[in-house]
Amino acid sequence: MRESSLATQSDPMTRSRRWMLGGLAGGAALAGVGVAVWRGVGDTPTVAEPVAGFWAQRWETPDGKPIALQNFQGRPLLINFWATWCPPCVEELPLINQFFREHRANGWQVLALAVDKTAPVQAFLQRMPLDFPVAMAGMAGADLGRSLGNLTGGLPFTVVLSGDGVVRQRKMGRVLPADLQAWAGLK
Repeated sequence: MRESSLATQSDPMTRSRRWMLGGLAGGAALAGVGVAVWRGVGDTPTVAEPVAGFWAQRWETPDGKPIALQNFQGRPLLINFWATWCPPCVEELPLINQFFREHRANGWQVLALAVDKTAPVQAFLQRMPLDFPVAMAGMAGADLGRSLGNLTGGLPFTVVLSGDGVVRQRKMGRVLPADLQAWAGLK
């Protein structure tokens, strides 16, 4: 019997099955981690200064007007990285818009950075106008998101900064009402 079990272990078909099962298990584990990150599992409060040169960032709005990040200094700021081709991004924008409407009197600001092309963003804003500024960040927006903690480069990604410019929260994945409610108390 020992000889047959040794022969089975060295059989090319058995080795192939082991490799295939190992690959499937590894893929499933990676998929689980990806879903956890996308859903925001493991999001932790963060206290960190923004990256060097953060407040010097400048973009254009979809209609070509300049917008400078330094104009947002001094008050709490929610920055949302999004794209028109990202379903969770599009789904969360009305919720973020409602948050802005309810909390702007308390000093809250919101800036949406589109990691997208201008024409689709313009068309989207025609269908769904937003009360807060939208800037065309393009691929530079993805780089900025990574520097703020979006290690996967996925969308949507939201960062909350306090009035003194300190990163207080990061959220990978769709923002939920509970997230916004918790963040409203930050200043």
